Amino acid sequence: MIKKGVLFINRELSWLSFNERVLQEAEDTTVPLIERLKFLGIYSNNLDEFFRVRVATLKRVMKFQKKATEFMGENPAVLLDKIQKVVIVQQRKFENAYQNILKELHQNNISIINEKQLNFEQGVFVKNYFTNKVMPALFPVMLNNTSNFSYLLKDKSNYLFIKLGRTDKTKKNKYALLEIPTDSLSRFVVLPKENEKHFIILLDDVIRYCLKKVFLNFECDFMEAYNIKLTRDAEIDIDNDLSKSFIEKISKGLKDRKKGQPVRLVYDSQIAPDMLEFLMKKMKLGKEDNPIQGGRYHNFKDFISFPKIGDKELSYKKLKPLKHPDLENKPNIFKVIKQKDVMLTYPYQSYEHIIDFLREASVDPKVQTIQITLYRVAKNSTIVQALINAIKNGKEVIAVIELQARFDEEANIYWSNKMQEEGAKVIYGVPGLKVHSKMFLISRKENGKIVQYAHIGTGNFNGDTARTYTDHSLLTSDKRITEEVGKVFDFYTDNFKIGKFKHLLVSPFFMRKELTELINIEIQNAKKKKPAYIILKLNNLVDDDMIKKLYKASSHGVKIKLIIRGICSLVAGDKILSKNIEAISVVDKFLEHSRVFIFCNNGNEKYFTSSADWMMRNLDHRSEVAVPIYDKKIQQQIRKIIDTFWEDNTKARILGIKQNNEYRKTNSEIKVRTQDAVYNLFKPKKITPNIEICSN
Repeated sequence: MIKKGVLFINRELSWLSFNERVLQEAEDTTVPLIERLKFLGIYSNNLDEFFRVRVATLKRVMKFQKKATEFMGENPAVLLDKIQKVVIVQQRKFENAYQNILKELHQNNISIINEKQLNFEQGVFVKNYFTNKVMPALFPVMLNNTSNFSYLLKDKSNYLFIKLGRTDKTKKNKYALLEIPTDSLSRFVVLPKENEKHFIILLDDVIRYCLKKVFLNFECDFMEAYNIKLTRDAEIDIDNDLSKSFIEKISKGLKDRKKGQPVRLVYDSQIAPDMLEFLMKKMKLGKEDNPIQGGRYHNFKDFISFPKIGDKELSYKKLKPLKHPDLENKPNIFKVIKQKDVMLTYPYQSYEHIIDFLREASVDPKVQTIQITLYRVAKNSTIVQALINAIKNGKEVIAVIELQARFDEEANIYWSNKMQEEGAKVIYGVPGLKVHSKMFLISRKENGKIVQYAHIGTGNFNGDTARTYTDHSLLTSDKRITEEVGKVFDFYTDNFKIGKFKHLLVSPFFMRKELTELINIEIQNAKKKKPAYIILKLNNLVDDDMIKKLYKASSHGVKIKLIIRGICSLVAGDKILSKNIEAISVVDKFLEHSRVFIFCNNGNEKYFTSSADWMMRNLDHRSEVAVPIYDKKIQQQIRKIIDTFWEDNTKARILGIKQNNEYRKTNSEIKVRTQDAVYNLFKPKKITPNIEICSN
């Protein structure tokens, strides 16, 4: 609940509110059961990253005390306390949701059982599995003589903290640490089926069941094992040693990240008090390190990969990406794009069109150069394979690879080395900026002249995420756009070449200014009693100055509609501050990732899609691009998609003063679910043939 008169909602608390919307999906009984488990996994993974990045940052700035409070507008210690309280409440909801899901799974003949619930035959199976698969991957660490063992725990890993003892107390208790080897083994062991019943045991409990085999050489008659997990500061510190290359600095930072300061300890709430005391003392952790009582299991991110078993109804029906009608069965994509702009919308439409386009470019004798930005790519990237094929066919390939893409640094170092080995020109981003734009530019010689074809998107060149993230890709040969995309690539090659732009909105140089001017136009039109409105679809809305500008527009009568998936620091729904602003959030089976800006412009609407959110980092510290949509049919298509969000009475939540994620209701009695409605927009319409009735 936000107090009256507050200008901004704290970004950390707003983020926690977003993650609660993810948790709502796990609690929602209309969501298929296995999908609900996956949402628990997504919630858990999100929270891990939140502690690794945002909480870690707060703990860092706490050292600066008064200056930190002035900079943040709130005492970081007080904020950390608020975060802790919210997370503990959510943890209870999480555990309750998990227990409810377990009961419903059991009713559907799927049982997740522990080591105490195994029957004889299952026990034999588990012992054999442990001996053949698990035991070779276990390496216990004894802890009694270790003064501080927090450095032993890897970030994102899951451990069993073990006590070995004797009931007669003739020997002192011993303590051990055992990493659960989910890097090499599945977290879930599917047991032999019994009639129509499925049984699953977690790897944690397989180890518990066979713990005596691990500690055969110890004279003990009882063992206790509880899950613990440590989260570390994931910020990369880059040193200023001029003798080192940028790639060396990033590589060193990645090694140091593994030893980052602890920011959260999660432990089983059933752990014995003496074990918890030993744990906290030996790890030199206090209350300020966010110890959180959890359930029997941690690292629920593994539940994102829960086995597909049981009836089909327990999972979402797999959506088949549709072919774009302008590109389907077209052997020459260049011809299509030369005639008209094409916009692809994922995951509803096939990402294969992008692969096909780059594959076609890689063998086309007229293509001379391919320039591309790479931020996050798939593990087995067909995009990179197409680029390497282009090099082998004599094309010049220039790849701008962002080495500071958080948690993808190692993968990007690998791909940059791979592409350099093949002969690509690799540019490691821009000093002082993150390159977050999603573009490629193909230069092709046609009738003695260079013709350029561009892609400007809202999402990464990643075929894996294109199956679950909603994004837009604009393909165009419009000179107004391709020439300016070329200027952006010129800047990446030579950082002193900051071009002038009439069409693209480019950060960090011009986007903020241009967006402000577009809002000003709406304000002026509202003052003149002309139509005035703004529609924004963003992942995050945090930037103070842009929020203040939206408040000002609202006060002058500009109608503003916001669709914000994640953080929304703007206080919507306040009768004075934001009386003309309505904000919603949609969390569903796909992750809403596309950014769209629409401005009324006195009836001559302006449309943009972009890689940028409205955050200080995007507008001032990243290289981002927003592209204008000039094609009227594509504008209409975008508008239809946006309109479905405001018709949604199933998955849309209200973002406002209360911050309680209340589901939005509409006057319609028909259930509308945005993502299903959007897919139906793209499905080919069945044409009923006209039957002419003839009479004699």
